[in-house]
Amino acid sequence: MVAKDNHKALLRLEEAGSTAHLEILEHPPHLHENGTSLWSLDILVTATQHSEGIGLSEQPPTLILSGTDPPLVEFLMSVPSHHAVEHDHQPLPIRLLFSTRNGYVIRSDFLEQRLECSEHISRATSFLFPLQPVNAVHQDITLPALGKTLSKAIGAVVPLPSATFQDLDIDLRNRLSFSWLVPTPLKPRRIAWVQGREDIDCIERALKAAAALGIILVILDESSHWLQDPHTPWAYLREAFVEVDITPNIGFAGRVANAVRTYPHKIDGIVTISDVRLPGVARACQMVGLPTESPEAYEIAGNKGHTRLLETVGANESFVLSSADELETFLEQRQPRHGPPLRYPLVVKPVVGWCSDCVSKVQNYTELTIAVQKASARHADSAKRSTAVVIEPYVDGPEVDANFALLDGEILFYDVNDDFPSPADVPGAGFNANFQETQNVMPSGLPTEEIIAIRDQMRQSMLRQGFRSGVFHCEGRVRNSRVKYAVKDGNVVDLTPTNGDGSHEEPQVYLHEINARPPGYLESVAVLFAYGIDYYALRMLMALGPAENARVRALSQSFLNGPQFHLSLMILQQTRAGIMKTADAAKEFLEEHPDIKTKVVDYYTRKKGGDVLDGPNASALWWIAYFSVISRESRGDLLRQVDFIQQNFKYEIEE
Repeated sequence: MVAKDNHKALLRLEEAGSTAHLEILEHPPHLHENGTSLWSLDILVTATQHSEGIGLSEQPPTLILSGTDPPLVEFLMSVPSHHAVEHDHQPLPIRLLFSTRNGYVIRSDFLEQRLECSEHISRATSFLFPLQPVNAVHQDITLPALGKTLSKAIGAVVPLPSATFQDLDIDLRNRLSFSWLVPTPLKPRRIAWVQGREDIDCIERALKAAAALGIILVILDESSHWLQDPHTPWAYLREAFVEVDITPNIGFAGRVANAVRTYPHKIDGIVTISDVRLPGVARACQMVGLPTESPEAYEIAGNKGHTRLLETVGANESFVLSSADELETFLEQRQPRHGPPLRYPLVVKPVVGWCSDCVSKVQNYTELTIAVQKASARHADSAKRSTAVVIEPYVDGPEVDANFALLDGEILFYDVNDDFPSPADVPGAGFNANFQETQNVMPSGLPTEEIIAIRDQMRQSMLRQGFRSGVFHCEGRVRNSRVKYAVKDGNVVDLTPTNGDGSHEEPQVYLHEINARPPGYLESVAVLFAYGIDYYALRMLMALGPAENARVRALSQSFLNGPQFHLSLMILQQTRAGIMKTADAAKEFLEEHPDIKTKVVDYYTRKKGGDVLDGPNASALWWIAYFSVISRESRGDLLRQVDFIQQNFKYEIEE
C-alpha cells in the first residue's frame, strides 16, 4: 500500500522500552456509511529498537503510550515486530477503528466475529471488554492530539498484503453495517446451561460467545463431566459446575429448578440444546419464573408424530403407531374409504430421534415390518421411554435445512441450505441404506419462489406448534420442485432444472421436523462463517427475555451483501468396519493437498487412530470427519472442490 505522508512520529511503548516508526497516511479518516458508526485511521508502522537510523532527514516527534492503554499497547507490541521478521522490516499497514457515537457494545468480540474469513484481512483485534461503554471519538488527528486519539481506538485491522485500504472500505461497510452499540447500559447476566456437551470441539464457540456477551455460565451436568474439573483449560469459560442428574425422566424439571433456586447467585435464564431435555427445561423455567416458550410446544416439536399430524401438507398420507404391535391391526383395518392406500416407498422412523438415527426407506410389506420393529425398539429402554413410530411417504424432492431466528412471531433472520442426497436417496438403494447427511450447501440453489415458500410455510408450522420466539432448525423436502439432483460436469452432483419432467403440480413444502434449538454445532459454525449470524448467541439472549430484544435484533443482521461465499459442510462417512489405523485422516489429507487446504475454513476429525468403526450399517451413525469447504467464485467451483475431496479422501483400517 502506498500513500503520501501526512504525519510522522516515533511511537514509544513505555513499559516495553521499544519504539516504532509510525506514519499516518494522507488517506483521510473514513466515515463508513450505512450505520457502521465507525471512522477509521490508516497508519504505517515500522518496528525499530532505536530512534536512530530510521531513514528520516530529521528526528520526528515522539508519542508515548503507557500501560494505561493495555489493549492498544499489546497489539502494537506484537504485530509490528512479528511483521518485521517476516517482511524484512517493511512498513505494516494498520487500520484503527473509532466510534462515532456513544453506547454500550453488544458483544465485545464483534470485530473478530464479523471479519472472520475475510479475503482482505489477515488479523482483526478488538480492544473492547464485555458490556463496555463506548464514547464517540472526535476525528482529530493533529499531532498534539494524536496520542490521546490512538488510545481511544476500539480495535484494529491488519490487511493482507494484496489488499488496499479501499478494499477494506468496501469490506467493513458490508460486514459492520449493523447496530453494534445499544444506547442503554448493559449488565452481566447469568445462565444455567443444562448438559455441557461431550467435548470442547462441539461447544467452544458458544462458550466464548457467552463471555463476549457478558453472560456468566453455570454448567449443570452429571458428575465427572469434563467441565467439572476446575483445572481444565476451559474452566475460565464457566463460573461454576453444578452436579445434577440430568436424566430426562419425570423428575428432571424439578431437579433443574432446585439447582437454580439453591445457586448462591441469581440466575436469569436456563438453556439447553438437547432435544429430549427441552420440554423439561421449559418446565423448570416456569417453576422458577424465568422466560421460556411453553413446554407443550417443545413436546410437540420433539415428537415427530405430533409434528406430522399437525401439518396441512401430508398429514393424511402419514400415520403414527404407539408401538410395533399395532402395525398388523392398522393395516387390516385400513381400507381405501378410510384413507389413501399405502404407496411404497415409505419412510419409517421413531417419533423421538436425531441424526437420522434408525430411519429406514422401505419398498414392500416385509421391509415395512422389519423397519417398524427396529424403530419402535430404538428408545424402548431409554430414560424418556418411547415405542411410537411414524410412517410417512418418501418424498422424492430436494431436501433442505432451514434455520430461523424468530422473535414474537417475526422472522429476524433465516437461512436455507441444500441437504444433498443421502445413501438412501440414491436410485436402487437397498433397505440398509441410511439417511445420514453427506453435505449441506449454502446458500440454497432452489428457485427463489420455493425458498420463499419454505420460509413462509415453516414459520406457520412453528407458530402452529405454539412457538412465538426462539432459534429453530427445521428439515423438510420440496415435493414437485422445479429442480432435481443430477450428475453434471463429470462426477459433480447438483440441482438442475426439471424442464417440465415429472409432476406439473405446484411445489409443496413437506416438513420433516422442527428442532426448537440452533442447528447442530457444525452447521451453526458454517452459518456464522457464511452469514455472520451466531445462532448460539441469539439462543442465549432469547433465554433472558424481552430485556435483551435490542441485542437479539442487532445480532440478527447479516452482511449487507448476503453470504460471503458458497460453503459446503461435507460429511465423510464410514465406508467399512474395523479399527482406524490412520492417525488423523482429515489433517493428513489437507497436508497432502495444500491447494484444497486454502479452501477449507473449518474441519474436524471425529474418528482417529485406534477408534472403532462400526461401518455404514451401524445402529448409531458416526462420521469420520467433516470439512467446511468454500468458494468465492461459484457454486459449481465449490462442488468441484467437494468432488475432489470425495474422490481422494482415504484412510486405513485394521479389520
